[in-house]
Amino acid sequence: MNPAKRRAIYQTLQHDNPQPTTELEYGSPFQLLIAVLLSAQATDVGVNKATRRLFPVAPTPQAMLALGEERLAEAIQTIGLYRTKARNTIATCRLLLEKYGGEVPQTREALESLPGVGRKTANVVLNTAFGVPTIAVDTHIFRVSNRTGLAPGKDVREVEDKLTRFTPPEFRQDAHHWLILLGRYTCKARKPECGRCIIRELCEYRAKPL
Repeated sequence: MNPAKRRAIYQTLQHDNPQPTTELEYGSPFQLLIAVLLSAQATDVGVNKATRRLFPVAPTPQAMLALGEERLAEAIQTIGLYRTKARNTIATCRLLLEKYGGEVPQTREALESLPGVGRKTANVVLNTAFGVPTIAVDTHIFRVSNRTGLAPGKDVREVEDKLTRFTPPEFRQDAHHWLILLGRYTCKARKPECGRCIIRELCEYRAKPL
């Protein structure tokens, strides 16, 4: 895909949604971090249902730690892998308090040192909480990037590197949100809804309906 077409894709996405953001509900960088931790192999809808109960009683690392692993597990048991996530969340809260004064660190290295936090989670937090122009590649963005020709790659890191390299700087902050929403609601895995896709004329997906 040539640079002009990439730019046109982002311009189209920006025109349709000038201020995109995550669908996870949160009230602080800490709550965003926990919501993203809980979102692995779960839907944002499912995570939001759980955090609407959880965050009012445990809005901070101190309160989450006081809640304890067992009660936390009970609060998030509707989410997949809830016991592992409860264990990682408590361990993360303990480390935040011991090492970072209860604040969420603002570097990738520090974020990835937290239990259960990988590159994708770190990228989401850096982008959404702190305004760093990172692009977190999940299954939706991986699919969209390969299917459309925007940034094809064999694995998520290759796609991330290409998106970072090829996305014009003025679109880099919002690219993650635009692409994830496109993949979630239009460019679906089993049956992409090409007929109503706003970038249909720019997409290089060979199997799309004529």
